Amino acid sequence: MARLKELYDKEIRKNLVEKFGYKNVNMAPRIEKIVINTCSRDALQTSKTLEFMRNDLTQISGQKAVIAKAKKSVAAFKLREGQAIGSYVTLRGKRMYEFLDRFISVSLPRVRDFRGISPKSFDGRGNYSIGLKEQIMFPEINYDKIDKIRGLSISITTTANNNEEGRELLTQFGMPFKKDKKQD
Repeated sequence: MARLKELYDKEIRKNLVEKFGYKNVNMAPRIEKIVINTCSRDALQTSKTLEFMRNDLTQISGQKAVIAKAKKSVAAFKLREGQAIGSYVTLRGKRMYEFLDRFISVSLPRVRDFRGISPKSFDGRGNYSIGLKEQIMFPEINYDKIDKIRGLSISITTTANNNEEGRELLTQFGMPFKKDKKQD
């Protein structure tokens, strides 16, 4: 069993029930899925770029990435419906917890001048999104084998009802949020 899954079952769930006063332990919020997404304008010109993006996501997540296609045509971007523009992977279960563990304990500390992630990136329903400027912060990526440094976005979907519950859930997992100046 993944380390964070055990932590959730043994400690985090009980802490959330006590803090928010749930009547049942099953009412405590949990993480449903993590979606890692990347797209690039370069993918429109060469399919090789798309393959590099897909391989990077596969290495980062440990699960084969899927090609993302445009849903609408946008003339200003010279984009047609159905054109391949990026890649994404959806993680659930054991792989999700293993990725989150590696992300929090290995990848984020590798960022230069890291002071924490923004606590303001919640969507109002307890889901959290973070944008990263480069994929090389992950130790799975070999710096010599990448063609170009690309950004990616990570969305963590929870069953929380609001931002406060979602923030508390992720904080309990060890997500390094920046401290608000008001709290200091």
